[in-house]
Amino acid sequence: MLQDIRENAQGTIAKIIIGLLIVSLSIWGMDAIIGGFSGEPEVATVNGEDITEREFLRLVQLESQRRLSQMETPDPSLLNEDRIRKDVLESLIQESVLTQDAANQGLALSDADIDSLITQMPQFQVDGKFNRDRFVATVRNMGMGVGEFREAMRKQYVVNQIRAGIVQSGFSSQENAAQLLQIQNQTRDFRVLTVPASAVADQVEITDAEIEAFYEENASSFQQPEQVDAAYIALSLGSLADSTEVTDEELQAYYEERSDDLAREERRASHILIEDGENSAETMATIQERLAAGESFAALAGEYSIDTVSAEEGGDLGYAGRGVYDEAFEEALFALEEGEVSEPVETSFGVHLIKLEDVRRSEVPPLAELEEQLRSELAREKAEERFAEVRSQLADSAYAADDLAGPAEELGLEVRQISGVTRDGGQAPFDHAGLVRQLFSDDVLNGGYNTELIDVGDNLSVVARVREHREAQQLPLAEVRDRIRERLVAQETREALAERAEAIIASLEQGEPAADIEAGQWQSYEAQGRNAGGIAPAVMQTAFSLPRPDEGAASYGSTVSARQAAVVALDAVNAGEADRDGQEFEQIRQFLASLEGQREYTAYQQYLRDQAEVERP
Repeated sequence: MLQDIRENAQGTIAKIIIGLLIVSLSIWGMDAIIGGFSGEPEVATVNGEDITEREFLRLVQLESQRRLSQMETPDPSLLNEDRIRKDVLESLIQESVLTQDAANQGLALSDADIDSLITQMPQFQVDGKFNRDRFVATVRNMGMGVGEFREAMRKQYVVNQIRAGIVQSGFSSQENAAQLLQIQNQTRDFRVLTVPASAVADQVEITDAEIEAFYEENASSFQQPEQVDAAYIALSLGSLADSTEVTDEELQAYYEERSDDLAREERRASHILIEDGENSAETMATIQERLAAGESFAALAGEYSIDTVSAEEGGDLGYAGRGVYDEAFEEALFALEEGEVSEPVETSFGVHLIKLEDVRRSEVPPLAELEEQLRSELAREKAEERFAEVRSQLADSAYAADDLAGPAEELGLEVRQISGVTRDGGQAPFDHAGLVRQLFSDDVLNGGYNTELIDVGDNLSVVARVREHREAQQLPLAEVRDRIRERLVAQETREALAERAEAIIASLEQGEPAADIEAGQWQSYEAQGRNAGGIAPAVMQTAFSLPRPDEGAASYGSTVSARQAAVVALDAVNAGEADRDGQEFEQIRQFLASLEGQREYTAYQQYLRDQAEVERP
């Protein structure tokens, strides 16, 4: 069917069909075209509201792709389709229950509210402004229509309002917070005995038979993943600007238009800088009062400013243009009138009072000095105006073309090559999930078509086609023999070290001295907190997982890697402090309250689900 559409897209029949679609859309709307006039098939009904088959199948596809992307070697045959369909249906039922509950509570989002949310989302903006083309392309890359995306936003927003209300109502007692903080601040005294891999090296021997057996038992782990070599066209604003011609006449006009901006403005500032501390507001208020009473800014700078170099000059910083000072400092300085003093301005250096002493403007540099910069700026401006137009032309041309050479030649673009793209992606721009999904779609992989034009970044769009497709294949034993040997050596070394550590612990628990057990030395650590530095994380985890030892005794444990084993002897557990007036205590109390609120929301979800009437055809 797709082939027929491509070949007959310009025919009379196609024009008639498009005309009928336009009439249908104008009379009945998109829902009638998508779902038909008699309604869509449903997969379940929740309290009388249908979950449509179309929505269900779309989410099943997305969930399948998500699970494939998490596999080390993606293999569709390993997917449990029944499990996926069951999980997706249950999530849709739960979503329907929550949405209905929100509606029953009078929570709703108007079309205007949705419009406002969408236009403020940064992923739909270009140069800080909402861009409809970016919005539509992004939504399409998500596998959704615009209407579906808007409805999903409507549902999630109102459901999240209820969730936030319940979670924020969670409560935790001060005793629970104090107990957790005491545990968190607990310290421990322990000793560590390290056994290196060399101590068990004579016990590790790997035979060819073991390597071959491991290879046979784990054949699926030694496969070259399915790969694609692709050709692609990348349309970027930068490349478009590089190929955009700027005439000398255009450059001269642009130079004259920018003359006011090109005349560099420099401002001479003085400042008083104080430390940002507990008394900074009081100190700053005192300085401002004395200035208001007529005292000299320069004298007060000498008295108060911690910038000792400028303080000796009455706070004078000299002349400077934009791009020199901290952003907040610059913004305040360039908003002042000559002789005016700013309100307190906070920067990473402290708190400033800024006085504008003088303003001067330099002459406009000659065009020859600025030609390269201005030509680049103008080319980019012209490219920005053309980008959407060229993007649309490339999308249309590549859709109907049998290759990429024609569209590239038509638009003056370059066809590039990439090798070894897997279902997990490849080098940029094939690290974009939507582009990779298109590349491995049946139409592109097996049908010989180009992908759609995919927006993979800001002002960067890509269309691709498959040059060569290689199925996953088994790697020969000779190629992976060394890898297997290293893996088996590490495994046997770990096992031998674990046995040695267990033997040491058994001897220690029987009261034998450490010197008789291992020709090594214990290293002692006292009052170590959970986040102590300089100690291996695995050792710290073991030390803090051991039970409190009896008085005069020790608790023992071990941690093992392929390089060494570490025997840990816990000697003492020291109680931690809990400052109930401190910030850390309040953070933990809020964290526990949030957990309690989340538990309450989970219980609320389950209650609504249990009460719902769910019918499946």
